[in-house]
Amino acid sequence: MDLGKIALFDMMKKRFAWLAQRQEVLAHNIANADTPGFNPSDIEPFKFERLVKSTATKVNMTMSDADHLGGQRQRIAAFDAKETRRPYETSPSGNAVVIEEQMMKIGATATSHKLTTELYKKHLGMIRTALGRR
Repeated sequence: MDLGKIALFDMMKKRFAWLAQRQEVLAHNIANADTPGFNPSDIEPFKFERLVKSTATKVNMTMSDADHLGGQRQRIAAFDAKETRRPYETSPSGNAVVIEEQMMKIGATATSHKLTTELYKKHLGMIRTALGRR
């Protein structure tokens, strides 16, 4: 069974890739905390709505019985907002990395990774239960 063909697992895989890339960018920011003129960066937020739209063709509602309602898919309106951030602190050398802020972002990323891992485990457990394997 290829779990990559299941839309839910495909979305989790993309989430893991986003979390890994964000952790790398944040580590790069901290590594350059003493570099003169360095400005911290972050990657674009992971938008669940955009991910659902991109995999919407894979997630279709089906009727397995004549008494079931077919349902209609509704489009989710997603607005891409560009966030500009000005650092609260800038050192005399022009470095704008705030270590505490970067550490908070790393903590949030680690928490998101743990949550995604737990969801992955739970869904694998449900598939095993459905297959009669425990």
